Amino acid sequence: MKVLLGVGGSEDSLRALEDTVERARAAGDDLTVAVVENPQSDRTPEEVEARVRSVLEGADLDAEVRRVEGDAGSRIVAIAEEEGFDMIAIGGGQTSPMGKINLGSIAQFVLLNSHVSVKLVR
Repeated sequence: MKVLLGVGGSEDSLRALEDTVERARAAGDDLTVAVVENPQSDRTPEEVEARVRSVLEGADLDAEVRRVEGDAGSRIVAIAEEEGFDMIAIGGGQTSPMGKINLGSIAQFVLLNSHVSVKLVR
């Protein structure tokens, strides 16, 4: 399976990184990681990319890592659709005290606009 993982530096996206790398290693997925700028994260894209490369190296997984500029959600959707990815993986989804899921703006955009299957890692 050809998987595009969007990582913006939030704790949710870093959990998605760990989960998706493990799945790609086990299933033999062709993984591409898109490092995007997330205004809600304290981490810079450089820090996020370093973390991504460290996780990939630790898992002994060869994957393409790209820096993606522009509106994160729309760029992830466009890349997935233009390049024929089978699935987008993104982190997101904190549960509110009332039991409802609260999505970040990037995750919400991807979920609402992608024609490619989306895996939301929580």
